[in-house]
Amino acid sequence: MTRHLIKRLIVATALCGALATTASAENLRMTVWTGSQEHLDMLNAIAKGFAETRPNVTVQFDTIPFADYVQKLTLQLAGGNPPDLGWLLENSAPAFVEANVLSDVAEALKATENYDYDDLSEPAMKLWVKDDAVYGVPFSTSPFIVFYNKSLYEAADLETPTERAADGSWTWEQLKSDAAALRDSKAGVWGYETVDGQGYGARVWHNLIPIIRAYGGDAWTDGTCKLDSEQSVQAVTLFHDMVYADASAVPPGEQGDFFSGNAALTVAQISRVSKLGDVDFDWGIAPLPSGPAGEAATIGQAGVVAFAQGKNAELAAEFLAYMTNKDNVATMAAFFPPARKSVLSSEEFLSSNPAVTADQMKIVADGIETGTVLPSHERFPQIEAQARPDFDALWSKDADVPAIMTKLCKDIQPLL
Repeated sequence: MTRHLIKRLIVATALCGALATTASAENLRMTVWTGSQEHLDMLNAIAKGFAETRPNVTVQFDTIPFADYVQKLTLQLAGGNPPDLGWLLENSAPAFVEANVLSDVAEALKATENYDYDDLSEPAMKLWVKDDAVYGVPFSTSPFIVFYNKSLYEAADLETPTERAADGSWTWEQLKSDAAALRDSKAGVWGYETVDGQGYGARVWHNLIPIIRAYGGDAWTDGTCKLDSEQSVQAVTLFHDMVYADASAVPPGEQGDFFSGNAALTVAQISRVSKLGDVDFDWGIAPLPSGPAGEAATIGQAGVVAFAQGKNAELAAEFLAYMTNKDNVATMAAFFPPARKSVLSSEEFLSSNPAVTADQMKIVADGIETGTVLPSHERFPQIEAQARPDFDALWSKDADVPAIMTKLCKDIQPLL
């Protein structure tokens, strides 16, 4: 349904623009997908600082669950109830730019005193800039990393991912072996949990692409699907075996939350550290495992955007500039690795989160420097919808992985 709604947004823009004249200019509404109290407290503190420069302005942060985020945001935009600003993922950005629903904030950014636009990393800005227009600013350029339950590793007398990363033996095959060894069905502990526990649905790309790239495959390159390549199939087969041959990965329909101590390993981003404040186990962080093609750091990027249909477009662009200035980016860097070169290279960044050591934060910095952003495309909503039944077909014990990946490429190739 989302792909049809995005097409309707172009038509909805004119209607929403007419509605904009009736709204108060003192209130901003911004959609986010985080429900973390630490994240929301930080965002509200930034909004409070903005209000000190613009008295009587309020900013309301509306949380939409990640799995529903794009669809519900699109419904709001198409239905005449647009937010003023929002978070937007890298895979959705091209589609929203193509639909003409994002404000060009270039003038607002460059007119803001001491903003220092040139401090924004050019590669990080690539998805958000078109010609001279700027349609968003990344607030998070965050590599995926491995979180592991150090207590379980020590109890099993296994070499930890951190130790293996240091000696060069941290591979996806090793992660697979560790997950099987640490699986304890009697204690209700799984070996491996997919990204946010959503690796079979909303996070299927985030779950599979890091493995696929480590094996030398990819989603697509130069408009040609690569998900059916020998390397991609080998990578997907490895994960499929974790689920059905080893029974070490949390399967579809089961719960095994790493952050509750019910899984030994997971892949996530540094922002998820906020969920580890009260856990009763020791934990560690390691880079993504390597594969036959070597290391393949994968980055998930999210930007702050202002919506053209918003009721307070100028004020929204002003708040976007304030939110992404050097000081506020440095504040957000505790959870969201920045796109600002000056912040990323600073000692303050490495010590920005008291729950994370400088060595652990360096894993994040290294991943940003060497990593590749997740696949994106101006037709990604259509691609995702077309691919979903094929991905769903993978999740059975007797699935023919090569045949399914071949069909997946055949189905999405016309959209590429």
